[in-house]
Amino acid sequence: MPSPQLPLPRRRFLTRSAGAAAALGLTGLGSVPAHAADAPRPFGRHGSPARRRTPRTLYVDPYGRGDFTSVQAAVTAATGTGRTLVLAPGTYRETVAVDPARTGMTWIGATENPRDVVIVYDNAAGTPKPGGGTYGTTGSATVTVQPDGFTARWITFANDWLRADHPGVSGTQAVAVKVQGDRSAFLHCRFLGHQDTLYADSMALTAFARQYYAHCHVEGDVDFVFGRATAVYEHCCFHTLDRTDLTAAPYGFVFAPSTARANPHGILAVRSRFTSGARDGAYKLARPWVPSYETTARPSLVVRDSVIGPGIDPVAPYTDMREAYPWQSMRFHEYRNTGPGAVITVPADRPQLTPAGAARHTPAVYLGGWNPHRRTRSL
Repeated sequence: MPSPQLPLPRRRFLTRSAGAAAALGLTGLGSVPAHAADAPRPFGRHGSPARRRTPRTLYVDPYGRGDFTSVQAAVTAATGTGRTLVLAPGTYRETVAVDPARTGMTWIGATENPRDVVIVYDNAAGTPKPGGGTYGTTGSATVTVQPDGFTARWITFANDWLRADHPGVSGTQAVAVKVQGDRSAFLHCRFLGHQDTLYADSMALTAFARQYYAHCHVEGDVDFVFGRATAVYEHCCFHTLDRTDLTAAPYGFVFAPSTARANPHGILAVRSRFTSGARDGAYKLARPWVPSYETTARPSLVVRDSVIGPGIDPVAPYTDMREAYPWQSMRFHEYRNTGPGAVITVPADRPQLTPAGAARHTPAVYLGGWNPHRRTRSL
């Protein structure tokens, strides 16, 4: 796809105007909050190294008032299961990888405002690696989460790599977070990027990882919510960015599911909002991704009970990624959506569920007995 860009590089754009950044849901990525360095209680109500909320809690603070100054250092030290990291306000410019052995891990943004705690880096798929080769889509992720039972709350995950800054790089996918574990929950988090922002995946082609995202903000332009996980997005906002490098639509696509054929549940967006900083009708709602390594995939997407704004093309909201896998042969459905982007003009181009069909596409059905609120209610 052609390269998207903002009028200013993301880091300068975010600090240029607090009002403009807030309108795009981006406030806080460009700099550490002014009060962070001298805050008397950097970890809020979540304790401190002197008064740990539990013996298995570690504290991270870029100013040295915690156990560690980087998130990765804390993850490395948090061996075993059921560990908690409390992150003080700050911009953590690093990549973080959580391996499968660290099950039941929880990350908490100490201020309970995701704009205050930002984990960000700027690798892309085509970025050269120090030892040779390039990172690829998976390797570009700012944060990679592999264990089962992972929970994050009140944190921003971002990738601020821009194609405009790297005109010679052809691999422009730049992932903010890649999630692979079963029973992964993200509540009140933000995911910021351009292409391939949020990669909801699993550890193996045959693994149907369940993931839950609630009250989250996700933004980007090309396939910025994608992957093969059973992923539920409830009360989330999906924001499509403007593009100054294109003169004609489509500017991009919100969803690109790659659900395994054997998995009855793919992406479910429910009671959510679709907003845009681009002109009306500039974006498609989705296109199916059938990877070359899994050509039997049959992507699944259901968008229901949501408000779809004018940024989504209402006449033809779906398109193909490759002609060999037309979207009409996939599992794309809608139900009881409202807003200018949800208007049905050609019924065949907007498959609708019946009430009986909709009953099979709910968070409870997709999550299969797992209640993520039970684990996070006490945070």
